[in-house]
Amino acid sequence: MRSQASTPKLPRITGEELVKALQKAGFEVARQKGSHVQLRKFVGGQKITFPVPVHKGKILKPGTLRGILRKAGISVQELVELLRS
Repeated sequence: MRSQASTPKLPRITGEELVKALQKAGFEVARQKGSHVQLRKFVGGQKITFPVPVHKGKILKPGTLRGILRKAGISVQELVELLRS
C-alpha cells in the first residue's frame, strides 16, 4: 500500500512534453538530429547533456523516461510539478 507522502506515479508523456518541462527546469536545446533533441545544462561548471526522443505523438517508455530523469537529476515529483506549471 502506498502512503500519501510517497513519490507520484511516473506520468505518461510524449518526448515533446518532456522537452518543454525540462526547459522550464533550465535545460536548453543544444541541437536536434532527426527525431532526437539534445538537451544541455551547465551545473557547477559541469555540462549535463542527453538526448530525448521526440517521435510525434508517441508516449515515452517508462524506462526511457526514468533514464532521462536520472541523467537530468530530476525526480518524478519535480517533473510532475514542472508539467503542472
